[in-house]
This record gives sequence, C-alpha cells and structure tokens, in this order.
Amino acid sequence: MGVHDAPQWLLSAFQRSAQGAGATATTEEIRDVGQALVDRWSAPGRDFHNLKHLVDVLVRVDELVEETHEPDLVRLAAWYHGAIFDSAERKAYANRGGEDEIASARLAVDELTRLGIPERATRRVHDLVVALVRHSPDPADFDCAVLCDADLAMLAAEPQRYKSYLHDVRAEYSHLPVEAYVRARLKILDKLLRRPSLFSSPLGAAWEEPARQNISAEKQRLEKELAKIDAEALAAQHAESAALEASDGAAAQAAVRASSGDR
Repeated sequence: MGVHDAPQWLLSAFQRSAQGAGATATTEEIRDVGQALVDRWSAPGRDFHNLKHLVDVLVRVDELVEETHEPDLVRLAAWYHGAIFDSAERKAYANRGGEDEIASARLAVDELTRLGIPERATRRVHDLVVALVRHSPDPADFDCAVLCDADLAMLAAEPQRYKSYLHDVRAEYSHLPVEAYVRARLKILDKLLRRPSLFSSPLGAAWEEPARQNISAEKQRLEKELAKIDAEALAAQHAESAALEASDGAAAQAAVRASSGDR
C-alpha cells in the first residue's frame, strides 16, 4: 500500500467507530473528519508512521478485539495515536519517535467532541492515546493493553517484513547522521529488551518471542556497526595526530636549518 492509498473500507470503519462511540454528527461530517485524518497520516515525511502503519494498527486491534471492553474507543484511539507527527527534531527519535501523543490526544478530544461524542468517551480516547507515550498499560486495563500491543506488533513481524520496517524508519529519519541514528536506535532497543514483557494482552503475548528475536538480532547488527564507526573515528584521530606531529617536526627542522644558515 502506498502512503496515499487508503483502503476502500477505511473511512467507513472510522464512521462506524465514531457512531459506535455515540457520535451525533451527520455521516458527511464524520467522514470529513475521517478524511482529514487520512490526509494527516499521508503527509510527506511519514515513511513508516504513515497510512499503512495506521491500517496495520487497526487490523491488529481487530485481531485482539475480543479482549476489549470498548472496541470502538480503542479503534478511535488508534486513528489518533500518531495523527500529529514531526521527525524534524533530532531528539524526537530517541524519545517518542516523532509521534506527538499529547498533541494528538488533544486533537482527538477537539474533533470527537465536535462530532457529538460524549465527554466520557472522548476523555477515554484521550487517555488511551496518552498511554502510548510509555507503552506500559495497567494490566487491568484491557483496552489500553490491546492498543499498546497493536502499536508494537510490528516488532514481531516475520524477518523480511521487519527488514522493510527498519528501512522505512531509517528513511523517516534520514536527516539524522548515521552515528546519531544508530545510537538513538540502540537506546530504544535496550529500553525494549529491559522490559519484563513487550506485550500486555493475553493474545498479544504470542508476539513476545518473535519480537525479542527481531530486536536482539537488530541490536547485535547495530552494535557491530557502531563499533566500526568508533574504530574509523579513532583511526581518523590517529591519522590527524600523526599528520600534525609530522607537520610540527618538519617545521622544527626547517627552523633549525634556518638558524644554522644564519650562523
């Protein structure tokens, strides 16, 4: 699926979720909001966190839907979880990966309120989106667990798809120098591997082993890449020092010769 290729069912799915959550707006008004979200997810610069990612998360939510209490609110939270995105800041990748969950949650409240969805429901969507900042849901909050698991499900993809995911993420942060990106990525991988579990829902637990295998393999590869970068940097420093010493030595010899000539 290309960035701008929205499946035919996508807007209808948003409409059903909004109406299921209690929207009183017209079908046209609901679909207009849905289309605006599609446009946000299709914006330039979203090589991974794009429309395809949104669809993947929605599909994963539906795979885990039997564990949810309010599935329409979980789906709406999925629609909004990365609606506002900016990969420009170098620090963004290591911290939140460019997705601004706080701003996205506020957008959800504003737009869903205009659609007539009750305050309790909009507040719940807000809280679900904000929970993705940490991906550490309360074990008793099944809806939050499902959303967090759906968002992280790509980590458990089969190897070739995981490789494509890594390519897209790197493209999304192509403005970062290689070393900065590798160090930031390793920071994220270490944080993930230190967690007792990556997935919180009972069904999502099946993704734990393949996800850890993917992450561990990527970490090993990046550590080798970083070691090579560090070795090249050290070699460059030594070469520069040697050149400076040679230059200083040549200058000293020239000074000695000049002094001898003066005598």
